Amino acid sequence: MPWTERYRPKKFEEIKGQEEIIKKVRRFFVLFPKKKAILLYGAPGTGKTTLAYVIASESNSEIFEINASDLRDKERLKEILRPAVEQKSLTKGGKVILVDEVDGILSSEKGGMLELLSLIDLSPHPVILTANDPWGKNLVSLRRKVEMVQLKEIDYRIIKNVLFNILKKENLLVNNDVITKIAVKSKGDLRAAINDLQTISGLEDASLIKFDERNKEVDIFNALRLIFKEIPTKDTLELFDSLNMSIDDIMLWIEENIPAEYAGKELAKAYDLLSKSDVFKGRIYKQQYWRFLLYENIFLSYGISASKDVAKRGFTVYKKPTRILKIWMNNQKTARRKTIAQKYASHVHIGEKRAMRDFPVLKTIIKSNPEIQKEIKLNEEEVEYLYQAE
Repeated sequence: MPWTERYRPKKFEEIKGQEEIIKKVRRFFVLFPKKKAILLYGAPGTGKTTLAYVIASESNSEIFEINASDLRDKERLKEILRPAVEQKSLTKGGKVILVDEVDGILSSEKGGMLELLSLIDLSPHPVILTANDPWGKNLVSLRRKVEMVQLKEIDYRIIKNVLFNILKKENLLVNNDVITKIAVKSKGDLRAAINDLQTISGLEDASLIKFDERNKEVDIFNALRLIFKEIPTKDTLELFDSLNMSIDDIMLWIEENIPAEYAGKELAKAYDLLSKSDVFKGRIYKQQYWRFLLYENIFLSYGISASKDVAKRGFTVYKKPTRILKIWMNNQKTARRKTIAQKYASHVHIGEKRAMRDFPVLKTIIKSNPEIQKEIKLNEEEVEYLYQAE
């Protein structure tokens, strides 16, 4: 049996490094059904699925688990998840619905997300969802409906203690330096560390093993935490290389959250460096001299991180840039208007430009008769847009 399964926590006190998160989860269950669903998100190996199973065990509940990547359309969700939501537990006092990897619901066109949202509303049982990255555009409506709880990456010292406890139970000895290397190289992924430990435990001389750095994609929240809270190192300069986001979007995130961490001279210095980065961004667009990206990156990463004299402690809630949200919402409205106009124009044989120009009138006509909506084949999102207040 894999050690990750053999030593998976069964009780809250066995979960290490997530004490504050456990308090939030317990509070959610006490207040249920004030909130019907909770979304646990964070990097792989931080214990999202394990925490869901422990919740079920501690509350004497049956758990029904389903992976969202297998349920990308409305019909599949109805077929599998709806019966689980509607039925009571046959063997235990309660029931918990676990939808794992909800960021796997990628297609809104097939209605999977809308069906999931309606099932959350109907469910008499608590719904737990997990995700590595909950900030995709396809999850906007879900984020509004659920309580979001972020699991942090686990400190290497906690991982090291867990590994030593496992070795003690297995009656095995491994060199302390090797355990430290495994814990550090795991980069907060406890599951990966346990797998590495099991792999090397049968070797005669584990000290000869070379552990490569895990090529781990960083999310924007961890990037902000490293910039704002930690003392900069040469690794800070390469931080954005592991971030799946454009440098322009990164700049907006940093701009929004600088005041949450810095004050006084630190704040002034950080904004000065942000403005210098913006100057180089302008030169790049104007002169097409892409080498300036190097300086833009230095100011945004190492420069803003070095605006403080000492490392900062404590937890900070970082906010999504309001400018990104406004731009995205406007783009979404424009996109819906355009696709509706295109469908209408093709049916009545007029130009798309004319349909866009006369859209306020067309909108009233299409809203007045559901048969028109069906005839021009509007999808759920387009119909929803028609009835939204401008």
